[in-house]
Amino acid sequence: MATATPRESRKITYSSEIRHLKTVPFTERQKSIVVGCVLGDACLHPNWSSTNYTLKITRSEKQKEYIDWQHEQLKPFVLTPPRWYEKTHSYTMRTISHSDLTSLYREFYPDGKKILPEKMKEYIKNPLTLALWFMDDGNAIRSKGVLRGYHLNTQSFTEVQNKTIVELLKEVHGIHSYVERNHGYFRIGICAKNARDTFRNLIIENVIPSMQYKFG
Repeated sequence: MATATPRESRKITYSSEIRHLKTVPFTERQKSIVVGCVLGDACLHPNWSSTNYTLKITRSEKQKEYIDWQHEQLKPFVLTPPRWYEKTHSYTMRTISHSDLTSLYREFYPDGKKILPEKMKEYIKNPLTLALWFMDDGNAIRSKGVLRGYHLNTQSFTEVQNKTIVELLKEVHGIHSYVERNHGYFRIGICAKNARDTFRNLIIENVIPSMQYKFG
């Protein structure tokens, strides 16, 4: 008889497997991936008791390979494969709640609103984190069929926070970028040839094949 996969939902009693997983720290690679996801589109949600947080990722139908890769990278903290939602034509996956994710929530949402964490300089040094951020929030800028640069769609951050990102990209990687207004919000542009080449070369090894279309 098939054995049910242990799940964490509402007020069920945790299986011994889940209780054990909550004591296992994320690897440094997994932490780098999670930080990139949180900088991008992922959300951190409290569990039913609000004692710890889970990571929730939603991807469009055309990005199934991406969410499947994320699922594989974050095993064993994701207990079930990405779930298809017909109504939204999207896939969603959720990790178990974990103290490592709770620590990240406190960094990124100290007052319940997303901010740039104090450790942003450390995070921006990591090409894997930048690659996840680009796969989530990046796109190529093209004009008349010619590649002009890249955007990081950082509209969830304030103008001041975007300026901090620009400063850190220059300080840490020598990448010259700029802040531009976009429908009342702000995002990052990387358009100087040397800057966009440096940015691309920095992250390309960590951008999975199905997401390299974002390089234009």
